[in-house]
Amino acid sequence: MQVPKTIKLAENNKMPEQNAAYENRDKPVPRDYRLIGPEAAKAAQKGLVSATWYQSPISRKRMKELMQRRDGPALRDTAIWLLSMVVTGFGGYWFWGSWACVPFFFVYGLLYGTASNARWHEAGHGTAFKTRWMNDAVYQLSSFMFMFEPQVWRWSHARHHTDTIIVGRDPEIVEPRPPSLINMVLSLFRMPYALKTMGSVCRHAVGRMDEEEQTFIPESEWPKVVRDARIWLVIYGLVVGAALYLQSWLPLMFIGLPTLYGGWLSYLFGLTQHVGLAEDVLDHRSNCRTIYMNPVLRFMYLDMNYHLEHHMYPMVPFHALAQLHEEIRHDCPPPYTSLFEAFKEILPTIWKQRKDPTYFIRRPLPQRAEPTATARAEAESTPA
Repeated sequence: MQVPKTIKLAENNKMPEQNAAYENRDKPVPRDYRLIGPEAAKAAQKGLVSATWYQSPISRKRMKELMQRRDGPALRDTAIWLLSMVVTGFGGYWFWGSWACVPFFFVYGLLYGTASNARWHEAGHGTAFKTRWMNDAVYQLSSFMFMFEPQVWRWSHARHHTDTIIVGRDPEIVEPRPPSLINMVLSLFRMPYALKTMGSVCRHAVGRMDEEEQTFIPESEWPKVVRDARIWLVIYGLVVGAALYLQSWLPLMFIGLPTLYGGWLSYLFGLTQHVGLAEDVLDHRSNCRTIYMNPVLRFMYLDMNYHLEHHMYPMVPFHALAQLHEEIRHDCPPPYTSLFEAFKEILPTIWKQRKDPTYFIRRPLPQRAEPTATARAEAESTPA
């Protein structure tokens, strides 16, 4: 894989969102976020599809150092993660039937329904471990926990990195404009997505792919989608069967329900990544956030709080993102000091976008830098 070269600014290649996103700003109308709608063709016409992206300058030598993959950090992280689940899960089982089980299942749910999201993500990039089978094993396990169909999301996420927050192209835009407050509240418990996923799993189990999926999943991968869906249905069937046989919710408290009752923190993390920022720009500094977090949150999130850095250089492993941040921070907007500071900006923006979908946050850039299209990391469009 070729390491991206140091990038220079291209002042004549600007793509401000207010010109690219809404042609009629006097009477803005909601955009069509589907991948098979008219916005997809518009994105292609505007040169936003698989385009070149700005990258902050960093030397080739330093980038090679940062991109080194190691098994050690991920092995340590995975051991702590799974051991913590065993301990809290046992506590929940031991105290089942009394209120004492609640704190144990609360933590177990976060480890299952939130921490798994960050693990499938990093393993899906192939950067968590140096050893491929370790990446694959953690990817399959954490994808199941988070109810992300592994083959679907491997290719969906590749598109997300290639066309980040490009309307009509990015299948992972968390909150389209204008946002639905009801849907957001339900999403704290992952209800809309869980229902959608189970419908998709059933559809995939009988060999059917929808139109949008066909736009980003190669046909050669469809048999894997079908295989995984059928395995999932068997597992969920066994868990539900055990719950019925035992006449107890306990089996579901360990498999299935934690995705719902423990996914709220993951949803909050997801909101901070891109929501409220610019659409249809080719500069991750304008559509991604970096947020400083405490060690516990960084463990749950696997350092994806350095989200701008991750999108700009997606092949840098999670354990090197803090170092990458120090290398390029001079060329990026100031990071948010906490989740609280980020949400002080995000929540009012969401409220304003209910009435004005053209409203967005303009991140301050260094004086010499403007949103431009200048370079693209070669590896971001191909799943590991």
